[in-house]
Amino acid sequence: MDLRIPILDCSQDDPLQLLAELRRKLSVQGDIVSEAGKQRTVELFGEPLSPRQVVHRICADVRERGLAAVLEYTAKLDRKELTAETLRVPREELEAAHAAVGSKFLGTIRRIRENIAEFQQKLLNEDVRLVRQDGVSRVELRQRYLPLKRVGICVPGGAAAYPSTVLMTAVPAKTAGVKEIAVVVPPTDFGAYNQHLLATCAEVGVTEVYRCGGAQAVAALAYGVEGLPRVDKIVGPGNLFVALAKQHVYGEVDIDSIAGPSEVVVLADDSAHPEFIASDLISQAEHSPGSGVLITWQRELVPAVIEALKQQLAKLPRGNLALASLNDYGACIIARDADQACQLTDLLAPEHLHISTRDPEEQLEQIQNAGAIFMGHYTPVAVGDYFAGPSHVLPTGGTARFANGLCANDFLKRSSVIAFNRNALDDAAEDIRRLAETEGLTAHSASVDVRLIDE
Repeated sequence: MDLRIPILDCSQDDPLQLLAELRRKLSVQGDIVSEAGKQRTVELFGEPLSPRQVVHRICADVRERGLAAVLEYTAKLDRKELTAETLRVPREELEAAHAAVGSKFLGTIRRIRENIAEFQQKLLNEDVRLVRQDGVSRVELRQRYLPLKRVGICVPGGAAAYPSTVLMTAVPAKTAGVKEIAVVVPPTDFGAYNQHLLATCAEVGVTEVYRCGGAQAVAALAYGVEGLPRVDKIVGPGNLFVALAKQHVYGEVDIDSIAGPSEVVVLADDSAHPEFIASDLISQAEHSPGSGVLITWQRELVPAVIEALKQQLAKLPRGNLALASLNDYGACIIARDADQACQLTDLLAPEHLHISTRDPEEQLEQIQNAGAIFMGHYTPVAVGDYFAGPSHVLPTGGTARFANGLCANDFLKRSSVIAFNRNALDDAAEDIRRLAETEGLTAHSASVDVRLIDE
């Protein structure tokens, strides 16, 4: 087992340099591609384009030629010949998948759906109304929330099937009141031909499922093509090309985030179990690419965790993939003390943070930047990925400094509603005139004055 996860001792090394390098690797730069990828690009486009250039080319083509371009790229990239009639999964196929998967699986999906819906309902924004009444002067201010009309969801389907992504995106959207949800998923055995994924769509009430993935699917959602109307917002994870495509179409539609590889930081003290820590690090590394970082101020914990990693990696079906990810994107960091450990964690701003300490609340008080936080030795990241209730669609690549995980409120459109009567306008007129004249926008002032001329 050739485990070469970097070990950094903050009493001797500069932690900021390693953190900066980790952040660079995990960010969505879009300019790095393997030799095999370069060759594939040359075969398809006649020149060695970067991933970002590939995405721009595909999106522009879909925007110009519509469904024909989507079908062509699906044939070239996914090696699946589809037509306008076979792009969308028919309702009968969704119903057949739902009937075929069995009651135990559907029972699991229903329990998870209920967990998600209960939590998302609790945090939904509500309309606000403020009335200012002063004699005959009356002002009414409102904040109104309405659900988006139409949302697109990207579901991966390359190396594994992800019914959990359907749950963690579609259920919050439905909780917010979104009526139209279009799911795009690659035409693979793990994607649009996977019974468990299709059954999950049927169970949560998603009837629009399209057999397309990658940048062409994102472009189809953003611009609309024949048989697939454009959406207002695109959410859900994907590979580098999906992330770059979402970045490209932002402005035409809203998006949730530009996601990079999965990542976890485990913040641990001497009360943590090395076997538990190793399992958390591997659980994100197995996404391949995925990052697992241990930060501790207990020096003796590191060799125990490394030994546990070796033992567990040797037994797991995806152990080789997780091993490569830990060697490339992992680290064990020995901080001077608990305070520095929390500071380093905050600098990394991880997607997932597992606080595996004697008193997790003490460390939580010092942490601001994390997408989702898992408290204590018996709350592995998997409970958030699959079961708890908050969405597992989370900010990556250090963007948890300013970005948030997906929730039902992200599917709401808010508008302010303002109502002044004549007396209220008269009371406010002098301040409005003064500010308008200061800015040189005299028509603003005039729009008030014309309403206050004595009849």
